[in-house]
Amino acid sequence: MRYLSSSKYDHDTPERIGVLLVNSGTPDSTSTADVRRFLGRLLGDPRVVELPRVLWLPLLHGIILRTRPFRSARKYRSIWTDQGSPLLAYSAQLRERLAARLGERVIAPIAVEMGMLYASPSVPEALGRLRDAGAQRILVVPMFPQYCGVTTGAVHDQVTDELSRWRWLPELRFVSEYHEHTGYIEALRASVADHWALNGRTEHLLLSFHGIPDKYFRRGDPYYCKCQKTARLLADELNLPEGSWSLSFQSRYGPGKWLRPYTDEVLEAMPKRGIRSVTVACPGFAVDCLETLEEVDIEYRERFLAAGGTNFQYVPALNAHPSHATALADLVVRHLQGWTPVNVGWLGVPAATR
Repeated sequence: MRYLSSSKYDHDTPERIGVLLVNSGTPDSTSTADVRRFLGRLLGDPRVVELPRVLWLPLLHGIILRTRPFRSARKYRSIWTDQGSPLLAYSAQLRERLAARLGERVIAPIAVEMGMLYASPSVPEALGRLRDAGAQRILVVPMFPQYCGVTTGAVHDQVTDELSRWRWLPELRFVSEYHEHTGYIEALRASVADHWALNGRTEHLLLSFHGIPDKYFRRGDPYYCKCQKTARLLADELNLPEGSWSLSFQSRYGPGKWLRPYTDEVLEAMPKRGIRSVTVACPGFAVDCLETLEEVDIEYRERFLAAGGTNFQYVPALNAHPSHATALADLVVRHLQGWTPVNVGWLGVPAATR
């Protein structure tokens, strides 16, 4: 094997710390071909679908990728913006704000890049930019607050696979989760509270997380427990009484059993229980994407209203909000301990006051 070296390698290059943010990704456009390419990468990952390749791949390429991309492309068109994919646009803005926050707090030179698991910019591309920038220490931050083998595990796989090709390996640290990180919970609390202050408070708060097959949980994946912890912490910070909030799981596909309760079924049943106004937040999504903007804010809104609901509110993801960048900066600085000194002026300063 030929091992990769930096095209900009120089013995005099100053040492730099690299931070790699990783999300799932998005199609390059709303064309059926681009959506098919994206779904092929996503659903072809053994981390996402744990079926024998000899059984799954013929089904994926013979049936699913011949039908699903057309329907998905239509959904992507309903949320596409002038800047393109919301996920990609928000991710780029968040990367810039995080880099600015870290520039204020970290004394050593630091570079921040964003990579996508199944789209561009890819994880190898982002790692390559960090290498060319002289990053000899890299912190990997999966943008999935609750650990899950499907997502966080896939980030680990792609990072280590790419680094296995490098000639000069950097020191590597990996953030597995931040589902109970104080700054993250506070940012979530503020987002819900600010939304209610602007739009009025509803009868119920539903916290919807992306689902996974129930068998993954039964085989030891801790994702379900991490979601429960985030939800309880957020409800406590909002001082919500018992019964005024609940948790559910969305985005299931296929005939198998997934984590319950299902978000669509919960929402459709609420008006029958006398709950006609609901706020939905999705704490597991760092930035808005198809699953929040189309599935929740369009499809599930329609289902709730059709079932007799009168007021449906969606709280946007944290996206590139300054509180999100500050929370991530807190997380990064904590994990950089021992690698670089920090600006002591920031130590002990509550995130909400920065």
